[in-house]
Amino acid sequence: MATLRVFAQAREAVGTGSVPIEGTTVGAVLDAAVAEYGDGFAAVLAGSKVWLNGEPAERDDAVGDRDEVAVLPPVSGG
Repeated sequence: MATLRVFAQAREAVGTGSVPIEGTTVGAVLDAAVAEYGDGFAAVLAGSKVWLNGEPAERDDAVGDRDEVAVLPPVSGG
């Protein structure tokens, strides 16, 4: 099972910073997360960057049991 790590608004939508989640690709992990956490998470995901093990990810990238999929919403500040 992969680990989904979420930050900022995505963390608020999920309710925690890290959860184990099933999926054999980045897209499958994200789809499972949307099914689990609903429209609030889907809305944040739409504007977020997704990384796999610290590198930019594509939906069809393979995911294994020890992999980490991270959702990084845009950050503002100054």
